[in-house]
Amino acid sequence: MESKKEFFLECYKLGIIKFGRFTLKSGIESPFYVDLRPLASDPKILKNLANYLLEMLPLDNFDLICGVPYAALPMATAMSLESYIPLIIKRKEAKSYGTKKLIEGIYQKGQNCLLVEDVITSGKSLLETIPEIEQEDLKVSDIVVVLDREQGGKQLLESKGYRVHTLFNISEVCDILQETGELSDEEVKRIQDFLQGNHIQFEEETRSSYEQKLQTAQHSVSKKLLETALAKKSNLIASADVTTTQELLDLAEKVGPHIIALKTHIDIISDFEYEKTITPLKAIAAKHQFLLMEDRKFADIGNTQELQFTSGVFKITNWADFVTSQVIGGFESLDCFHNVGVVAIVGMSSKGALTTSSYREEALKVALSHPNVIGGVSQNKIPEDLLLFTPGVNLADSGDGKGQQYNTPEHVFKTLHTDFIIVGRGIYKSDNPEASAITYKTEGWNAYINSLEKKAIQG
Repeated sequence: MESKKEFFLECYKLGIIKFGRFTLKSGIESPFYVDLRPLASDPKILKNLANYLLEMLPLDNFDLICGVPYAALPMATAMSLESYIPLIIKRKEAKSYGTKKLIEGIYQKGQNCLLVEDVITSGKSLLETIPEIEQEDLKVSDIVVVLDREQGGKQLLESKGYRVHTLFNISEVCDILQETGELSDEEVKRIQDFLQGNHIQFEEETRSSYEQKLQTAQHSVSKKLLETALAKKSNLIASADVTTTQELLDLAEKVGPHIIALKTHIDIISDFEYEKTITPLKAIAAKHQFLLMEDRKFADIGNTQELQFTSGVFKITNWADFVTSQVIGGFESLDCFHNVGVVAIVGMSSKGALTTSSYREEALKVALSHPNVIGGVSQNKIPEDLLLFTPGVNLADSGDGKGQQYNTPEHVFKTLHTDFIIVGRGIYKSDNPEASAITYKTEGWNAYINSLEKKAIQG
């Protein structure tokens, strides 16, 4: 294989970089324009490119390869063929038919995926892609890029804990082309001036504090949750997925001092009796100052939901402070939830879930406009006008490397700007639920405090 310099010059002959005056998507006028898609039309160059990229990487670290759509897809495919590392394909958006998958291919939960990108400028496309891959319970720790425009994207990604490997950067490319007479000294100077004056300055998006959210909260339940969080220095909601009244009451008594809410699935209590189950549960909640969250996930027309909410043996309206509900029934289906808060199910993490990006967009429109809705359950960020409740948090998932941080308190507060964590098995399956609740309370509060720190990142 020829030298790296010789290889670039072969690539350059395909017209992958043009010099002049070009208006970029951002509106900025750039003295150069990069388009690496022609590389896919030359099999020899594509094969050599794959090997150059693979040489930079610790291949034993990766179980899968994925190219960012679309220009990097043939590069990722060639790398897979050369390395025998399986390929998965990410769509720009999920299909509206068939399996409606966003990620295509064969993979297993917990596998580490190498991301391949052709050009990096701001890094925003990668930051949009990574959560969609992680939502499939895959890990992302490394990104390999053919060309870095040196405008801050690499630094942004590295500041978030990702390892970014670049084959070329624009300064290196200019040096090669100046040396071979393809670029004049004046053109190189113009490019250097452009790079110095157009480093993208990133200010990491910061979250509002509980105090700030309390000032703007409209719903009484939102206010109560935020007030309880501040009073207890806790953002912990314990999930009581137990099946008997005694287990429910015992758990509530043990974890009550450390939580802001107890999440119930009241219909799985095998010996439910209102006076024996709910009356003492309400007394424990009042004693330890926590709210009751019934995770009913209502999902029907408004009239049926009203009957499920107010009638039957559970009489949820009489005791729950807030409930969960799908929004598939539309805006008016949520009108029945009088005097309680509603947490809308915006997205689900289960494999094959039908909560696609288009569904989430429509669900958020309903959630943001309905006065009964106080927040949402989602695996992605949601607008700060809504409180974000994140389930599936477990300290057992912690470890070294970016990919290992998924669904720890640190990850969900820093990356998703979560407001409240929901912990199930990590507490109720513990040998000592109270001690576990204290641990999660401490970890969750510390993660929240750390997420308030504002960091300016300049590329």
